[in-house]
Amino acid sequence: MKVAIVFNEAYPEIKDAYETHIPKELGFKPYFAITEYDPINEYESIAAALRKGGMDAYILNVMDDLNTFIEDYKKNKPDVIFNLVEIFRDQPRLETAFTGLFELMGIAYTGASPLALATCQNKTLTKRIVSAFGIRTPKFKFIDEIKTSYKHGLHYPVIVKPAWEDASVGIENESIVLNHFDLIKRIEYVFCEYKQPVLLEEFIQGRELNVAVFGDNEPKALPISEIDFSKMPAHLYNIVSYQAKWDPFHEAYHKTIPICPARLSNKIRKEAEKMAIACFKAMGCRDYARIDMRLSKNDGQLYVLEVNPNPDLTEDAGLMRSSRQAGISYRKTLKKIVEFAYQRRKK
Repeated sequence: MKVAIVFNEAYPEIKDAYETHIPKELGFKPYFAITEYDPINEYESIAAALRKGGMDAYILNVMDDLNTFIEDYKKNKPDVIFNLVEIFRDQPRLETAFTGLFELMGIAYTGASPLALATCQNKTLTKRIVSAFGIRTPKFKFIDEIKTSYKHGLHYPVIVKPAWEDASVGIENESIVLNHFDLIKRIEYVFCEYKQPVLLEEFIQGRELNVAVFGDNEPKALPISEIDFSKMPAHLYNIVSYQAKWDPFHEAYHKTIPICPARLSNKIRKEAEKMAIACFKAMGCRDYARIDMRLSKNDGQLYVLEVNPNPDLTEDAGLMRSSRQAGISYRKTLKKIVEFAYQRRKK
């Protein structure tokens, strides 16, 4: 089977800029090793793993150019596209348009459909859908214009998020607000910086759980991972901010430590798995997804925060961590994702 690992790194030269800015002193003791950033390496690793699994795999960087993909597809005729395109021409919302191209061309591709990607990227719509299915989510308010005052009916603390982003974009320590004055400032910041509406959400204080769901026709929850905040300094909130996910020079990156499997009672574990699978189905996810939720320290209830289709597949990322705990190797996980896509198109 021939597999094209398709991604969009329009600025691969950013690697050089990154390497020249590694500071000698961080001001804190890092937990994770700080290594050179190579945006292409993770795609090469996926291709290498699939080749070891007996597939003819290669990588393709479309570099913000549709013709690059179309010409390669005509030339190489891959059986499956391993879709890792997350942004196109600096617009995350065009991620869905790229999968629409696969649909129009009748191509087998991995992961979520255009509809599922678009729906999950709209945080407010996601919350409304999962709520309609009886799935618990924090109380929220959608803000579509800047005002001098806001009636929201939420209890502080409140977290302020861009309404149409993913990967924790726009979520920072300053996103947690404790009063109306700071709320107004943060809403104005999100509107000006991200040019989109705002989602206000009651901040659930408690344990953060990541539940990976794997499969197509019969999805199953993998062992649950927890983000350990016990080492987080007092000046940072217990959240997985953008810096905690993506900035290895930031203290939050080294104080949000994953534990898998999470230490949970059987009751909570089973409920979290059931909620995650219900979210996976309600949002139309396929092949693999990660559902983030909080176990409230106030009422002991689980609350779904986000539904993430096509999450990170690097070998040390959350989904692969859960997959390993389930006894599924990195290579086998990737191979099964390809097979899900191939069988789906074949049917």
